[in-house]
Amino acid sequence: MLTQTAIHNGSFNHSSIRVMPSTCAKQHDDPIEMLGAPMLFARNSEIYGEGEPAEYIYKVLSGAVRTYKILSDGRRQIGSFHLPGDIFGLEGGDEHTLSAEAIAETKVIVIKHSAVMALADRDKNVARELWAMTRRDLQRVQEHILLLIKTAQERLASFLLEMANRLPGGNAVDLPMSRQDIADYLGLTIETVSRTFTQLENAATIEVPTSRRIVLRNRPALNRLNA
Repeated sequence: MLTQTAIHNGSFNHSSIRVMPSTCAKQHDDPIEMLGAPMLFARNSEIYGEGEPAEYIYKVLSGAVRTYKILSDGRRQIGSFHLPGDIFGLEGGDEHTLSAEAIAETKVIVIKHSAVMALADRDKNVARELWAMTRRDLQRVQEHILLLIKTAQERLASFLLEMANRLPGGNAVDLPMSRQDIADYLGLTIETVSRTFTQLENAATIEVPTSRRIVLRNRPALNRLNA
């Protein structure tokens, strides 16, 4: 696991991970961020692996992260996408239940789990922030489970609305993830995802200027699919 190896050994010259100057963390007012060190992960590099000790938690400053599990038949199921401002890696047990990778070049704050818990014991605002984060994550997990029983159009509509709400840009959404990432998140094949994008575009519900940029042209229609 690159993060733990780098931190424990003090060796930060791996080609896919870089530690930013420690003064970067001091530019933030967030008390949780003040506990950690900023690190830069290259595209597709591992942040932590399934089954590894959950010694650290992470906050995304820029870029995006996917958490996923490789199933017994070799398929990949993406559990969540973590975007700027999101905290991830906080587990109920001692080990990570999923693996985490940087989708694009991604800057995160890496924070010792025990330090965050100690701060939460002293600071009620931090404790409330952690509880709110856990509640949001649980809600997203529940919504994701329900999403997987919907039709392909319903799944994609729900996904696009979620991304529009979480990313800046209003109705113009610049997706950091690939079509394969979307397919693995929605439990669909990449062919089905591409076909469904085309169907929604032909219905004038969305516009697809590029494979990553999606314009929501008819939110009410998307909301009806998401109902």
